[in-house]
Amino acid sequence: MGSAVRRDVIVILIVALASGLVTVLPPFTHVHGWSIDILTALRFQLFGPRRDAAAAPAVVIAIDEETYHTPPFEGSPTTIWTTEIGRVLTAVLEGGAKVVGFDIVFENSIEQSVLAFGEDSVGAKMRGFDRPFLRALASGASAGKVVLGEVLGTEVIHAPSPGQGIAVKRQQNIRPLNVYTDPDEVVRRVQLTFPEQEKPVPSMALELASRAIGAEPAFSDDGNVTLAGYRIPGAMTNTMTLNFDGGANDIETFSLADLRACVEKNDREFFHRVFANRVVILGTMVSLEDRKSTSKRFVTRPEAANAPRCALPGATVTAPRFDPGSIAGVYVHATAVNNLLGHDALVELGRWSTMLIAIGLALFMAIVARRFAPVGAASIYLAMMALWTFGATLAFARTLVLPLSEPFAAGLAALAMIIAYRLVVTDRGQRLLRRSFALYLAPQVIDRMLASNKLPELGGETRNVTIFFSDLAGFSAISERMTPAELVTFMNEYLSAMTDVVEANGGYVEKYIGDSIVAVFGAPIDDADHARHAAEAALGCRARLAELNRDSPVLHGFDVAQRIGLNTGEALVGNIGSRRRFNYSVMSDAVNVASRLEGANKYYGTTIIASETTVAMAGESFAWRELDATRVKGRESAVRIYELMAPAGEATPRQRDAAAAYAEGLARWRNREFEPAAQSFARAAAFDKPSALFVVRARELAQQPPGADWEPVSALEGK
Repeated sequence: MGSAVRRDVIVILIVALASGLVTVLPPFTHVHGWSIDILTALRFQLFGPRRDAAAAPAVVIAIDEETYHTPPFEGSPTTIWTTEIGRVLTAVLEGGAKVVGFDIVFENSIEQSVLAFGEDSVGAKMRGFDRPFLRALASGASAGKVVLGEVLGTEVIHAPSPGQGIAVKRQQNIRPLNVYTDPDEVVRRVQLTFPEQEKPVPSMALELASRAIGAEPAFSDDGNVTLAGYRIPGAMTNTMTLNFDGGANDIETFSLADLRACVEKNDREFFHRVFANRVVILGTMVSLEDRKSTSKRFVTRPEAANAPRCALPGATVTAPRFDPGSIAGVYVHATAVNNLLGHDALVELGRWSTMLIAIGLALFMAIVARRFAPVGAASIYLAMMALWTFGATLAFARTLVLPLSEPFAAGLAALAMIIAYRLVVTDRGQRLLRRSFALYLAPQVIDRMLASNKLPELGGETRNVTIFFSDLAGFSAISERMTPAELVTFMNEYLSAMTDVVEANGGYVEKYIGDSIVAVFGAPIDDADHARHAAEAALGCRARLAELNRDSPVLHGFDVAQRIGLNTGEALVGNIGSRRRFNYSVMSDAVNVASRLEGANKYYGTTIIASETTVAMAGESFAWRELDATRVKGRESAVRIYELMAPAGEATPRQRDAAAAYAEGLARWRNREFEPAAQSFARAAAFDKPSALFVVRARELAQQPPGADWEPVSALEGK
């Protein structure tokens, strides 16, 4: 292992460890809960509700806006609603409810009021007002089916009125309503027990669940709680992580107003049908009272009494203002009861497990950032995060909480640090090498050299490529009219423009020979369409030279013309030269043919000539005209050659007319019909140089017919 590689390994390990460790320290621990919030939303969006609310064990009786606007509750304070609440409580218990919990605390009674009323007080006048409610409480509490709530504070305890406390035998049937709030003020957990002198006191949710199944919770010394064999999971001691559904229909909710009317209707069958064997929680559901931001905050919906109705037709008042992100506090306890009885509370990983996951992902991203370019590494990061999120959502659907925020932050931190490390340290030498050799080698060759992490070696391979050979027409005459400095400027302008076109189409400029350009398509980078790209480059060079003739002050006045030859075939490509100095080059008969075809343009008066192999491979993307069959110097077999006129469908009317007349004349020429051939060529000879050339040839042969061994093949002896 080289020193540079060893250095990179050490840096990657340090970055991964640092990125993972930081995410489990404050203040990053404050965003841990976001994973639960996001996964709750994703699961709901992908899979919908986990279960039918009508089949869930817990239901809610809501003091909602409908209740406030329905007689006899309308216009009266909640303190004097107790008689009607007692009637509903009795009906619910007679309907077969397992247990009823109160998430609303009536701290005062109208009977306690000392306000003067005539010669006496309000309380004295109202003595006995709460008696029906207290009797309902006492009856339910004696059967173990009523639990009142209280709120524990650091200085003050908000407890039920003394009369209610006596009715339910005080602390035997009063339980804390407090919930656990994370540092970001979001409720994601409930506290399971609260300390007392003799033994821990269960929370409201734990008490209701234990009474529903008739099993006492067991408390261990390490703070864990077990209920009927279910060891309640919790990442924090003495807490349970809530598994909320999304939407607004996860808890079946009844309006107190409708149930009170149902009591008046004496519909006992309704109470039995909807409350038998259920856990019932009474609480408020209005826009301003007891609202909680929970882990379902990204998928809350407007709340309503969505359960089946008994007596009233439905809410006749305007729904309360929807407060996105929060829910009525009563749903926290209802969800906790459902989780306890359904054994589906969320299972969170411990801090060490979370840290190891964060370190692992940070290590992966550090390696990716070291091996790939920043854009590619960032793309892999996004893909990895998407894959991890999808997997975490599937796990969450099975109650397992895989962290999102920690791995995301660790991976991003590792990605940023390794990219910065590369910019400052490792890639500095590569950037210098790339800038230096880019003036001599093709970018693809440099990339391959850097990827292999070793110097180029002698050697090559045989590949099918297209050779591009171009030259300037009349360059000697042009150069004679320039000073050496002007000639250098001229050549730099011309060669730069043509090279840009060649490389933009995927070609590699193999060498410059004076005013000539030799380029190869299909190497060093594989290109299945190298013939088409070479033809596009040839047309692009022709168009670019026309622009230079028109706009460039360097070429102005010279009216420069060029000739281009294209040929496709097998060639040896690779590092060719001596052991001390070599070039990435191309060698084969295909190069010689391309050079001859470039020179053939001067005989035919054309700009771009391609061989039949190039035409066959380039396909029908271009307008071609077959010119002739030629035998180039150094070859025995003839080559059919074609003029590249324009992209397919873009030939001018004159080009199409010339091509049609030429094709007709060429067919007659090859059939030894020389005079008719001359007549065909003559139709375009006035404006088409190849046609003018063949008019002369055809007439000469018409006057002096060739022998029987004549072949319709032209010999190109020169370049």
